[in-house]
Amino acid sequence: MVERAPPEDAERRKVKESDDAKPTKEKEAKADRASARSVFPPAPESKPARASVTSPEKLEKSQGEPVPSAHPSIPPLPAAGPWRSYKEIVAQIATRIVDAQRPIRVLQAIRWDGAIEEDFRKHRFRELPKVDAGYYEKQDLGFDPASKAAEFEEIARDIDRELGESDAIGAILTSTALEYRDVVRMLGSRGTPVFYAYSRKLYGSCKDKFPDGKTSLRDLGHLLYEILTNIDETLLGMTYERNIDAVDAAAELNRRFEAYFGDSAVRVEVDDTLLSDAAAGSDYVKVRSGAKFSTRDIDILEVHEGWVHVATSLNGEAQTVAKWLSKGPPRTTTVQEGLAALCEIFTFRTYPRRARRLNDRVLAVDKAEDGASFLDVFEWFRTEGYDEEECFNNTRRIFRGGVVGGGAPFTKDACYCKGIVLNYAFIRSAIQHRRVDLIPFLFVGKVAHEDVPILARRVNDGVVKPPHYLPPMFRDLNGLAIWMAYSTFFTRLGGDAISDYYAKLFARAG
Repeated sequence: MVERAPPEDAERRKVKESDDAKPTKEKEAKADRASARSVFPPAPESKPARASVTSPEKLEKSQGEPVPSAHPSIPPLPAAGPWRSYKEIVAQIATRIVDAQRPIRVLQAIRWDGAIEEDFRKHRFRELPKVDAGYYEKQDLGFDPASKAAEFEEIARDIDRELGESDAIGAILTSTALEYRDVVRMLGSRGTPVFYAYSRKLYGSCKDKFPDGKTSLRDLGHLLYEILTNIDETLLGMTYERNIDAVDAAAELNRRFEAYFGDSAVRVEVDDTLLSDAAAGSDYVKVRSGAKFSTRDIDILEVHEGWVHVATSLNGEAQTVAKWLSKGPPRTTTVQEGLAALCEIFTFRTYPRRARRLNDRVLAVDKAEDGASFLDVFEWFRTEGYDEEECFNNTRRIFRGGVVGGGAPFTKDACYCKGIVLNYAFIRSAIQHRRVDLIPFLFVGKVAHEDVPILARRVNDGVVKPPHYLPPMFRDLNGLAIWMAYSTFFTRLGGDAISDYYAKLFARAG
């Protein structure tokens, strides 16, 4: 006897057949609701009925159709990467420049070892130092010039691609990258005339004209030579004896820098490898072991090395976007060295013999450019009253990296006097044209004059941070404003006629 299904079972079969016949979209909607229930489970007080879990593979086999995923799809990452702000792009490029220039050490690369001076003395200053291209080839640069130059060219191309040719900050970055490329090429040509060709391009020449288009740097050198060589220092006041050793000088400078820089750890160290009496780094100053200093020398080092060179390095390192400002390519040398020397003048810490030393280097570079050899320039310094050690050190500064036979010097020493004139002109013009706000940005980092207006405009949007460390006369510009006001009138005042008037007055007292 066949048993009949209860009426309720027959009804269940009808419902199941009806459900199986529903369109696919409704089935998918059911699956979505089931998925939602799995992601957002019922509240704890509800008691959902226990359901059996069927794997997607079994369900697909049982129904003959694919089952949609329980999770939403994720789009692929964009090929160009995430969106970047303008400041991010600039900061990343600046970091690449800073990292790429790190192994470049210009003065270290053209350094002469102590045996060169010993041999020069041994031959009684009558034979050229034995320094040529072969000598420099033995001095490792620490990088391959060709690949390093290519690295900077790649950075320049990326600047153009990312920021475009018309971007002002991009133009500064491009100039900086390409200058470092040329520095690499210059160092790769040590001991040859090509070194001088790049030096002249990067640091300038004594034949260069000032913005008036008429006066050259060598003209300034000859004018100052006539004035400074006729000053009798014995009539100017007290003399300063060099009786402070390097250790005590370093201790005094450390005390002064702690007061000036505060929390920034600026240290002064004694170094027995220095050729000059002192040198500054990013957060340090070194003084040469064995050197003797006067109180006036310490005053000058405080201003020159600390207030300018170290301060601009720290102001540059404080930048989160404009990171390139912490490093100084050749295009910034004129502003840097000129500011340091000018601050000596503004604080009345410099003196005629020091000014003469800077100016005589200009004349020596000019002589070497015109063909004077190492021996010629050395002898010229002797005729100017320098002792033999000073003669050698001054002459070495000009011929290091170049050709000792003449005609191809290292022209960096011409930047000091040029920088004094151009920084003075910049400050005076800024006051005349009511752009005093630009003057502090000379200290925002390692800058060229043409950078300053561009950098000052980018403070509001955070591309540039204003300088934190400023010398006193640049924090309060009232004194400089009056100085420049009178200097503007002095340039219009009679010239030789005024000088002649007072010369007659002085003659009466004779």
